[in-house]
Amino acid sequence: YFCLLLGVFLVELVAGVLAHVYYQKLSEELKQHLNRTLTENYGQPRAMEITASVDRLQQDFKCCGSDSSADWQQSAYILSREAEGRRVPDSCCKTVVTGCGQRVHPSNIYKVKGGCITKLEQFLADHLLLMGAVGIGVACLQICGMVLTCCLYRRFQLHFS
Repeated sequence: YFCLLLGVFLVELVAGVLAHVYYQKLSEELKQHLNRTLTENYGQPRAMEITASVDRLQQDFKCCGSDSSADWQQSAYILSREAEGRRVPDSCCKTVVTGCGQRVHPSNIYKVKGGCITKLEQFLADHLLLMGAVGIGVACLQICGMVLTCCLYRRFQLHFS
């Protein structure tokens, strides 16, 4: 039992260290993939799940585009006939109605400094702290379990010797 707890503890420790080390790289990858997703996949018939996810991201975080609403200008969706004159998707609008993305004005769409990527990074950073605290709590419980296992083993060894 001690070896099992020790193994799980070491795996969690390595995962925590790797998460900390690669956090910056994760941020850069996130920026690249979000921007590529917006420009290449949004609104495409083969990527309806991606479209729904981006719409939800923009509405939940009250943002527009990866870095700004200007990110949409070169997207496949805005350049297509499906956009019907929109300059941003309707999910960028503060009040979503069909065709509201035609008017790009701060009173109509979310103009967040840093765009959705900043909001998403902040969300992840806030929750990373919580996940780290929970991880430390679980690690403490595992260490207590290992100590108690050693104590129990010694008692059995003394009692049955």
